[in-house]
Amino acid sequence: MKKNIPNRPDASHADASPVLPWWAGGIGIGLVLIVAVALVQPIGVSAQYVVLDGVLLHNILPDVASRSPYLAKTAQGWTLATYEFFFVLGIPLGALAATMATARFRTRVVPIEWRRRFGSNPGRRLVWSFVGGFLLLFGARFGGGCTSGHMISGISQLAISSFVFSAALFISGIVTARVLYRDGGARC
Repeated sequence: MKKNIPNRPDASHADASPVLPWWAGGIGIGLVLIVAVALVQPIGVSAQYVVLDGVLLHNILPDVASRSPYLAKTAQGWTLATYEFFFVLGIPLGALAATMATARFRTRVVPIEWRRRFGSNPGRRLVWSFVGGFLLLFGARFGGGCTSGHMISGISQLAISSFVFSAALFISGIVTARVLYRDGGARC
Protein backbone atom coordinates (compact mmCIF):
# COMPACT_ATOMS: atom_id res chain seq x y z
CA MET A 1 0.00 0.00 0.00
CA LYS A 2 1.52 3.29 -1.11
CA LYS A 3 1.58 6.24 1.19
CA ASN A 4 0.09 9.42 -0.25
CA ILE A 5 2.83 12.04 -0.42
CA PRO A 6 1.35 15.53 -0.37
CA ASN A 7 2.85 18.03 -2.79
CA ARG A 8 2.83 21.03 -0.49
CA PRO A 9 5.70 23.41 0.07
CA ASP A 10 5.54 22.88 3.83
CA ALA A 11 5.42 19.07 3.74
CA SER A 12 8.14 17.71 5.99
CA HIS A 13 10.63 15.08 4.94
CA ALA A 14 9.10 12.78 7.57
CA ASP A 15 6.09 12.08 5.32
CA ALA A 16 8.25 10.73 2.50
CA SER A 17 8.87 7.04 3.06
CA PRO A 18 11.43 5.49 0.71
CA VAL A 19 10.17 3.93 -2.50
CA LEU A 20 12.82 1.22 -2.30
CA PRO A 21 14.68 -0.18 0.70
CA TRP A 22 18.28 1.01 1.12
CA TRP A 23 19.69 -2.37 0.13
CA ALA A 24 17.86 -2.31 -3.22
CA GLY A 25 19.51 1.01 -4.03
CA GLY A 26 22.88 -0.48 -3.08
CA ILE A 27 22.32 -3.48 -5.34
CA GLY A 28 21.28 -1.12 -8.15
CA ILE A 29 24.42 0.99 -7.81
CA GLY A 30 26.49 -2.20 -7.65
CA LEU A 31 24.96 -3.49 -10.87
CA VAL A 32 25.57 -0.16 -12.61
CA LEU A 33 29.20 -0.30 -11.46
CA ILE A 34 29.64 -3.88 -12.71
CA VAL A 35 28.25 -2.95 -16.14
CA ALA A 36 30.36 0.24 -16.29
CA VAL A 37 33.58 -1.61 -15.40
CA ALA A 38 32.81 -4.48 -17.78
CA LEU A 39 31.98 -2.21 -20.73
CA VAL A 40 34.06 0.93 -20.26
CA GLN A 41 35.71 1.90 -16.96
CA PRO A 42 34.92 2.51 -13.28
CA ILE A 43 32.42 5.24 -12.46
CA GLY A 44 33.72 8.78 -11.99
CA VAL A 45 31.95 12.09 -12.41
CA SER A 46 33.96 15.14 -11.37
CA ALA A 47 36.40 15.07 -14.29
CA GLN A 48 33.49 15.75 -16.64
CA TYR A 49 33.14 19.25 -15.25
CA VAL A 50 36.74 19.85 -16.28
CA VAL A 51 35.98 18.34 -19.69
CA LEU A 52 33.03 20.73 -20.08
CA ASP A 53 35.19 23.70 -19.03
CA GLY A 54 37.93 22.63 -21.43
CA VAL A 55 35.58 22.16 -24.38
CA LEU A 56 33.89 25.53 -23.76
CA LEU A 57 37.23 27.31 -23.37
CA HIS A 58 38.61 25.53 -26.44
CA ASN A 59 35.67 26.81 -28.50
CA ILE A 60 36.17 30.38 -27.26
CA LEU A 61 39.96 30.61 -26.84
CA PRO A 62 41.55 27.52 -28.40
CA ASP A 63 45.14 28.69 -27.84
CA VAL A 64 44.58 29.22 -24.12
CA ALA A 65 42.88 25.85 -23.68
CA SER A 66 45.55 24.01 -25.65
CA ARG A 67 48.35 25.50 -23.52
CA SER A 68 46.87 24.05 -20.34
CA PRO A 69 48.32 20.57 -19.82
CA TYR A 70 45.57 19.75 -17.32
CA LEU A 71 42.75 20.70 -19.71
CA ALA A 72 44.42 19.09 -22.72
CA LYS A 73 44.90 15.83 -20.81
CA THR A 74 41.40 15.79 -19.31
CA ALA A 75 39.39 17.12 -22.27
CA GLN A 76 39.61 13.89 -24.31
CA GLY A 77 39.96 15.50 -27.73
CA TRP A 78 37.87 18.60 -26.94
CA THR A 79 34.58 16.75 -27.34
CA LEU A 80 31.59 16.10 -25.13
CA ALA A 81 30.59 12.99 -27.11
CA THR A 82 32.01 10.53 -24.59
CA TYR A 83 30.57 7.77 -22.44
CA GLU A 84 31.52 9.64 -19.27
CA PHE A 85 29.80 12.88 -20.26
CA PHE A 86 26.58 11.09 -21.21
CA PHE A 87 26.77 9.16 -17.93
CA VAL A 88 26.91 12.49 -16.06
CA LEU A 89 23.97 13.85 -18.08
CA GLY A 90 22.04 10.71 -17.20
CA ILE A 91 22.34 11.34 -13.46
CA PRO A 92 19.93 14.30 -13.24
CA LEU A 93 17.76 12.88 -16.04
CA GLY A 94 17.50 9.55 -14.22
CA ALA A 95 16.71 11.32 -10.96
CA LEU A 96 14.00 13.34 -12.69
CA ALA A 97 12.53 10.21 -14.30
CA ALA A 98 12.53 8.37 -10.96
CA THR A 99 10.90 11.22 -9.07
CA MET A 100 8.28 11.68 -11.80
CA ALA A 101 7.58 7.93 -11.93
CA THR A 102 6.97 7.83 -8.18
CA ALA A 103 4.92 11.05 -8.12
CA ARG A 104 7.38 12.67 -5.72
CA PHE A 105 8.47 15.62 -7.82
CA ARG A 106 8.56 18.85 -5.86
CA THR A 107 9.59 22.29 -6.98
CA ARG A 108 10.61 23.49 -3.55
CA VAL A 109 13.72 25.65 -3.96
CA VAL A 110 14.13 26.31 -0.25
CA PRO A 111 13.86 23.16 1.90
CA ILE A 112 12.07 23.39 5.22
CA GLU A 113 15.23 22.87 7.26
CA TRP A 114 17.02 25.68 5.43
CA ARG A 115 14.04 28.03 5.61
CA ARG A 116 13.63 27.60 9.35
CA ARG A 117 17.32 28.15 10.00
CA PHE A 118 18.37 30.74 7.39
CA GLY A 119 15.19 32.23 5.95
CA SER A 120 13.14 31.74 2.82
CA ASN A 121 15.25 33.72 0.32
CA PRO A 122 15.69 31.37 -2.69
CA GLY A 123 18.59 33.41 -4.05
CA ARG A 124 20.56 32.93 -0.85
CA ARG A 125 19.81 29.20 -0.86
CA LEU A 126 20.90 28.82 -4.49
CA VAL A 127 24.10 30.84 -3.97
CA TRP A 128 25.11 28.78 -0.94
CA SER A 129 24.20 25.54 -2.72
CA PHE A 130 26.44 26.59 -5.60
CA VAL A 131 29.27 27.57 -3.23
CA GLY A 132 29.01 24.24 -1.40
CA GLY A 133 28.95 22.27 -4.63
CA PHE A 134 31.87 24.26 -6.01
CA LEU A 135 33.96 23.65 -2.88
CA LEU A 136 33.18 19.94 -2.96
CA LEU A 137 34.06 19.71 -6.65
CA PHE A 138 37.19 21.84 -6.25
CA GLY A 139 38.37 19.68 -3.37
CA ALA A 140 37.68 16.52 -5.35
CA ARG A 141 39.60 17.71 -8.39
CA PHE A 142 42.40 19.19 -6.26
CA GLY A 143 42.75 15.83 -4.55
CA GLY A 144 42.77 14.03 -7.90
CA GLY A 145 39.51 12.15 -7.45
CA CYS A 146 35.81 12.55 -6.96
CA THR A 147 33.11 11.45 -4.57
CA SER A 148 31.55 8.87 -6.87
CA GLY A 149 34.94 7.64 -8.01
CA HIS A 150 36.13 7.10 -4.46
CA MET A 151 32.93 6.08 -2.72
CA ILE A 152 31.57 3.74 -5.39
CA SER A 153 34.43 2.64 -7.63
CA GLY A 154 37.29 2.97 -5.15
CA ILE A 155 35.65 1.22 -2.22
CA SER A 156 34.48 -1.60 -4.49
CA GLN A 157 38.15 -2.08 -5.40
CA LEU A 158 39.11 -1.93 -1.68
CA ALA A 159 41.33 1.12 -2.21
CA ILE A 160 42.59 2.41 1.15
CA SER A 161 42.55 6.00 -0.15
CA SER A 162 38.84 5.63 -0.93
CA PHE A 163 38.06 4.43 2.59
CA VAL A 164 40.03 7.36 4.03
CA PHE A 165 38.30 9.82 1.67
CA SER A 166 34.85 8.45 2.47
CA ALA A 167 35.45 8.64 6.22
CA ALA A 168 36.74 12.22 5.87
CA LEU A 169 33.72 13.17 3.74
CA PHE A 170 31.25 11.77 6.26
CA ILE A 171 33.06 13.39 9.20
CA SER A 172 33.22 16.77 7.47
CA GLY A 173 29.54 16.47 6.51
CA ILE A 174 28.56 15.74 10.10
CA VAL A 175 30.69 18.62 11.41
CA THR A 176 29.24 20.99 8.80
CA ALA A 177 25.68 19.96 9.68
CA ARG A 178 26.40 20.42 13.38
CA VAL A 179 27.76 23.92 12.71
CA LEU A 180 24.93 24.96 10.38
CA TYR A 181 22.19 23.43 12.51
CA ARG A 182 23.66 24.03 15.97
CA ASP A 183 20.41 23.31 17.75
CA GLY A 184 20.35 19.77 16.35
CA GLY A 185 17.43 20.54 14.09
CA ALA A 186 15.02 21.08 16.96
CA ARG A 187 13.33 23.87 15.03
CA CYS A 188 13.02 21.78 11.87
